[in-house]
Parts: sequence; structure tokens; C-alpha cells
Amino acid sequence: MNLFNVYQLYDVTPVKANDIFVTDENNITFLDFYGGHGVISIGHGHPYYISKLKEQIDALGFYSNAVKNPLQNKLAEKLAKISGYPDYNLFLCNSGAEANENALKLASFYTDKKRVIAFRNSFHGRTSAAVSITDNPKIIAPINSCNPVTFLPLNDIDLVKNELDKGDVCAVIIEGIQGVGGLDEGTTVFFQGLEKLCKKYQVILILDEIQSGYGRSGKFFAHQYHQIQPDIISIAKGMGNGFPVGGILISPKLKASYGMLGTTFGGNHLASAASIAVLDIIEKEELIKHTQEMSTYFIERSKTISQIKNVKGRGLMLGLEFDFEISTLRKELIYNKHIFTGGANNKKLLRILPPLTVQKKHIDVFFESLKEILFDID
Repeated sequence: MNLFNVYQLYDVTPVKANDIFVTDENNITFLDFYGGHGVISIGHGHPYYISKLKEQIDALGFYSNAVKNPLQNKLAEKLAKISGYPDYNLFLCNSGAEANENALKLASFYTDKKRVIAFRNSFHGRTSAAVSITDNPKIIAPINSCNPVTFLPLNDIDLVKNELDKGDVCAVIIEGIQGVGGLDEGTTVFFQGLEKLCKKYQVILILDEIQSGYGRSGKFFAHQYHQIQPDIISIAKGMGNGFPVGGILISPKLKASYGMLGTTFGGNHLASAASIAVLDIIEKEELIKHTQEMSTYFIERSKTISQIKNVKGRGLMLGLEFDFEISTLRKELIYNKHIFTGGANNKKLLRILPPLTVQKKHIDVFFESLKEILFDID
């Protein structure tokens, strides 16, 4: 049997990793400035994280949500404390796409409506409803296109109001910072306008913090730069540091009922143990503060390279924009300098998503390598 060939693969086979480094089968070590799509938050192979997973699997790896799991309660309590949402409720699932599916479902239950307002260049996942609100027709199958969605440009609040006036919208969904789309984000005025309009029209405001959450932006959630409180917050990626886990934080105005949502694997014992360990490390090692410091240093270093025309994003969710397409540059970084980076829908943007444990010395290596490649290209 062959694999279903849907991925364009770089010719690298990782076999082990530690902190910000990944080593391949040829014993070549790579500097990880991509974190596997921003998943690695606390560094590869963190000893505390590994110890907690081992401890849990020795005790109980899995049982269903038909029985009590105190680890879920512990996770919810810790997440409430560190995120600043003590009154919200937590539903656990397996991925970011599933988190957004459940967020949309709750919004539709609450409003008894089904149209969604999303934004151009958005990415919200690849499952049925999540992909329908992703602004990429190439990945939307006909079976997904039946979901009613309207895509609007960021930062035009009047267009949002015009759509909400029609009275058929259940939810507005927006990324704290766009990931795949290319690190664009709403202004504070726009985010605050969305919050105000959603309250006025009784529409659910969903903040997709799947990539921008868990400290990556320099705050626990990127929307916290804008002093708003959405109705639902979707989370995943850095939540489990590589263990598949996702969830939604839910405003107390949305009430639960038995059977409304469900999942076989979501919030299982290992997933909960992994998620608790991640929060323990973020808190103990002050990784959000560290992210802010490393972001400032990274941006300052970027100013020394004239070919970088713009730096987008916040924290350690950054994009370096050039005046040329960066596909060759990415390959040079991987194969010649042994550094992982990411791309985006914006073909001129190099996406930077290192583990939050990155240090100045690693940033120095990245920029020196980048300078050497750019010199050779010129």
C-alpha cells in the first residue's frame, strides 16, 4: 500500500529532536524556526513534559468521556488562570479544525442561524464547516461549498455591519493573527468594532487562536492586545506541544446540554496530561515574557538586512516579507544552512514560528545564515 500523495515533501527525515533542534537520519542537525506549523511551544523533548506523559501512560493512557476524568478539570482550572478567562467553560477535542467545527456548531445552536462571516486569506481548518470558511477555493470540495459563508476584507467594519443587518448570520470568525494567510491582522478599532456589533446583533464572535494562542503572540491570546472578549476561543497547535489536542473556551452565556457536542478521543488522559505539562512549563519558565523579549531582538536584527521590506506579526509569530518569492530561499535555508522556516499564501513571505524557548544565539545564527544566502542570490 502507498501513501495518498497529498504533501509536497522536503527531502529530510527527522528522527530525534531536542529543544529548538531537529536531527535527521543522516545525523544532520537543523535549527527549527518553524516548530512544525507552530505546534512546538515549549521546545522539543522537554524533560518535564516527557516525564508527565510517561507517568500518565504508566497509569492510564485512555478511557472515554463516559467516565470522570479529573485531569480535564485540572486542565480547565489551570487554563482559566493563565489565560484570563476564569468564567468560561472548556470543551476538549483533537485538533484545530475540530475546535472550529464545534465553535461554529455552538454558534448555530445558539442563534438558530447558519451564515458565517469570515475574512479574506483566512484559514480555519480542513474539515467540513471549517474548510468552508477558509478562503481557499482549491481545498473546498463541492460537498463543503453548501455552507453559507461571506468573506470580507479585514478592517472594513462597515461591510461587516451591512452583512449583519441582513439578520441571518450566526457567527463572525476571525484569527487573532492570520497564519497561512500571511500574518495580517485586524486593527484594535476593527476588533473592538466586531465585538460591539456581535453583541448588538446577538451574533457569536469566534476568535481562532489555534496558531496565535498559547503565548506565541507575546500575550496568551493575540486578541488580548485589543482588549476584547470573544464568545468562543478555539485553541490547538501549541496546546499539546505535538500531542494532538484542541479545544474551545466558551462564554457562560452559551449553555451546555447532554449530547450537544461529543468526541471519542478529545481530552483523553494522555492529551490532558500533555496539555497540563505545557501550561506548567509556560508558567514556570515565563515563556510569554521570554517571547516578548525574543520578538524585540528578532525584529531589531531584521533591520540589518536591506532585502527585508516588512516584518509582520507579533511575538514569535512573525513574517519576513521580501520583494521576491521566497521558495528558493526556503530551500537554501533547509538544505544549505539546515534551518526550517515556513511559507504562506503570500509567496514573498517567510514565516517564522520557532519554539518559544528560542534564544538570542539561535536568532543570530538564523540572521547570519540569511545574510549569506541573500548575498549569494544577489
